[in-house]
Amino acid sequence: MTEGGAVVRRRRECAACGRRFTTKERTDSELRISVIKRDGTRVPYDRQRVFRGLRQACYKLPVNEDTIERLVDAVEGDLIEHFPKEVSTTQLGEVVLRRLRMLSPIAYVRFASVFHQFRDIDEFVAAIQRVRDLADLHDPDQGFLFDA
Repeated sequence: MTEGGAVVRRRRECAACGRRFTTKERTDSELRISVIKRDGTRVPYDRQRVFRGLRQACYKLPVNEDTIERLVDAVEGDLIEHFPKEVSTTQLGEVVLRRLRMLSPIAYVRFASVFHQFRDIDEFVAAIQRVRDLADLHDPDQGFLFDA
């Protein structure tokens, strides 16, 4: 078991070629949360969409896929706790940003620039300053990646 018991890790062997590989099996506990888009339409929550957005924000940064998976798990935990039935895209984005800020300031600014639709350089500078201010307040002895 891994990821706090949410995933079962199995070693397998291909019957045809004999090659060994690892699979991760997650229970079918798909979130039944509706996401309310900016235009008011409702769509089912899509874990892969969140994962792709985070992977894109972390592109060419020293953040591996397992870390992104754990980040998505933490985001989903927040959603279940605070938004059990539906969540707006704004609320979902803010949850992702809060978690991402603790993982990588660069990925945070990348994600925020798309999420908040920055229109000029001043908005980038303001986002960078917010990250710097929050980093100054952070106690490095606390450990913060998935505890916030």
